[in-house]
Amino acid sequence: MAYTINTDECIACGACEAECPEGAISEMDGVYVIDAAKCTECGSCADVCPSGAPQKA
Repeated sequence: MAYTINTDECIACGACEAECPEGAISEMDGVYVIDAAKCTECGSCADVCPSGAPQKA
């Protein structure tokens, strides 16, 4: 399953978006979201997130 962003944990720093090799992450209404259709579950977003917001669905 693709990663999702726990919006309660997201601090909107943008680190995940910059790190995603598939371009699956975008900012929406002050938080970041992952397009499950583009996510390859590489975990790059989770590795760089300072708040642990990206999580496997």
